[in-house]
Amino acid sequence: MIHYQLQCEAEHGFDAWFRDSAAYDEQAARGLLECPSCGSSKISKALMAPRIGGTRQNAKPDDAPAKDQAKQVQITPEAAALRRQLLEIRSKIEESCDYVGPNFAEEARKIHYGEADPKGIYGETSADEAKALQDEGIEFGAVPWVPKENA
Repeated sequence: MIHYQLQCEAEHGFDAWFRDSAAYDEQAARGLLECPSCGSSKISKALMAPRIGGTRQNAKPDDAPAKDQAKQVQITPEAAALRRQLLEIRSKIEESCDYVGPNFAEEARKIHYGEADPKGIYGETSADEAKALQDEGIEFGAVPWVPKENA
């Protein structure tokens, strides 16, 4: 995963994570990036300070969180509002769609090709399967799945 600081033409800044730099380039070229503040799709990378990390040998044991812990960060009011919106989207999806788990690609194909009744579904699939669905012309979307804890 790669983290970018982005900004829109109105200079609203926001952060985004991508699988790799090619994923960012592809989404930007297709106009899929959108400013959470104003909705503009004219997005560019903002200047970022490089992240300089020490080697594992130099890291103190207290620097890394335990396996079941995460580093705590304070988020901005804008980020908190975005998180609330993502939680609302998650709730609506859970209320109105059937969870198919790791069988998402298979179930999406059945619906697309008329082998199953049309209905809303959600679940997980690999990047390769998602690409294959896209190549087949099967419409679907990826939603950032925000954990409910600490809501």
